[in-house]
Amino acid sequence: MVRQIEHGGGQAFAVQADVAHEDQVLRMFDTIDNHPGRLRGLVNSAGVVDVACRVEDMSVARLRRMLDTHVLGSMVCAREAIRRMGTRAGAFGGAIVNVSSIASRLGSPGQYVDYAASKGAVDAFTIGLAREVAAQGIRVNAVRPGIIDTEIHASGGQPDRAQQLAPQIPMQRAGTALEVAQAIVWLLSDQSSYCTGSIVDVGGGR
Repeated sequence: MVRQIEHGGGQAFAVQADVAHEDQVLRMFDTIDNHPGRLRGLVNSAGVVDVACRVEDMSVARLRRMLDTHVLGSMVCAREAIRRMGTRAGAFGGAIVNVSSIASRLGSPGQYVDYAASKGAVDAFTIGLAREVAAQGIRVNAVRPGIIDTEIHASGGQPDRAQQLAPQIPMQRAGTALEVAQAIVWLLSDQSSYCTGSIVDVGGGR
């Protein structure tokens, strides 16, 4: 990805970090601080799933992994971004986009209730944080993808899940990562300058 950006005339660098671990998030932001320019945007897009199962069969380790990545990871990254972007910190504001999921309002019964619940927390976090930091010049919104054709399904043991569920989607197809990315870019841009606390569904009508 860095190479693609540079090939297109932009500047980029990559930092590896697991957002479920605060120490790694702090190191990531320290690295950002040591590069020229100022932080203007954050996209909380880290996501994990597990094998489909019912709640009574879920281990605490699985639940912690889900919540640590989606909820705590998003909150800690947002905290560090706000400390660098907010007018209270002497900066000029910015935008945060959280990646949620249509699962947050469907519940994913019998498969991923833990995933859906963690994304429901992301929705609530988005709305609350947006109202908290609006006066600091920071906009906070979320994108809520539906069934998207990515590798995340394979990590949950269902590599063909997007194709199998396509007939249940009003648009009769899975979405693409590019379609989600375009919504994220819009929410980061000045074109959405009066949007905060918004949750944009990218789900093909699901």
